[in-house]
Amino acid sequence: MKKELLAKRGGLVMQLLRDYALIAVGCFIFGLSFDLFMAPHSINVGGVSGIAMLLVEITGVGTVGLFSALLNVPLFLAGYKVLGKRFFFGSLFGMLASSLFFDLCTVIPVPETETLLGALFGGVLCGIGIGLVFMGHASTGGSDIIARLLKRKFRNLKIGRLLLFVDLTVVTLTGIVFRDFSKTLYSVVVLYVSTEVMDAILYGLDYSVVAIIITDLHDEVYAAIDSHLDRGATFLDGRGCYTGSPKSVVMTAVSRGQVAELKQLVQSVDPNAFMILQEAHQVLGNGFKRYSDEL
Repeated sequence: MKKELLAKRGGLVMQLLRDYALIAVGCFIFGLSFDLFMAPHSINVGGVSGIAMLLVEITGVGTVGLFSALLNVPLFLAGYKVLGKRFFFGSLFGMLASSLFFDLCTVIPVPETETLLGALFGGVLCGIGIGLVFMGHASTGGSDIIARLLKRKFRNLKIGRLLLFVDLTVVTLTGIVFRDFSKTLYSVVVLYVSTEVMDAILYGLDYSVVAIIITDLHDEVYAAIDSHLDRGATFLDGRGCYTGSPKSVVMTAVSRGQVAELKQLVQSVDPNAFMILQEAHQVLGNGFKRYSDEL
């Protein structure tokens, strides 16, 4: 019993270390995207960091990292009450790390880029960074927390889409503050690219394949799938439309890397089998990911 408890605690510690490592790396990439590609072109990424950028421009004092930390205080209090301790402490670390990297990355020489290239590359890096932070079950604060709160109510919407909705208001203010509407348009490019990349990090890498196999040798096909691929399956009752005869249908889900082997297995068991393969988005359950209302 004691060994099982120690093993469980060890697993939790490793999970926390993995999460915090993802958060740290994500914040560093986010800081790079902001300081190397967006800030030099006065492009706004939205959220609290975007508001902080506008405040620095308006007041002429302070730094983006400092203003970001100050603006996050009330949002973190709201996040703690609604989303719990794990999210709170992970996001607190993410907020502090991102604020730190916003200021530290300013010492890195800024590459000379056109504004559009800055928006594109900044958006890609921003999406990767925030996506990694979300994978660590945290946020960098600000609109990320707002998006998480909205996610609790609108569970069918993706995190990236919620962030896009929240950040558009801040981005619109960019053109007003800098008196250049093109800044708003470039900022919209950053938001769109970062949203797509973020959703690809969180969801797009989670594609599996669902196979629907119509065969007279359903037991043998399932046995091959179970023994060689270690995947479950479901038998469905079907009927041929032309012949009217009953048909056995095997439905299973496999990873992308198992598709070739699945086709070979089915072919070897029943060369006359009819098989339909369809990419599936977020297969949840035993052998795949578990459902989380955070993503």
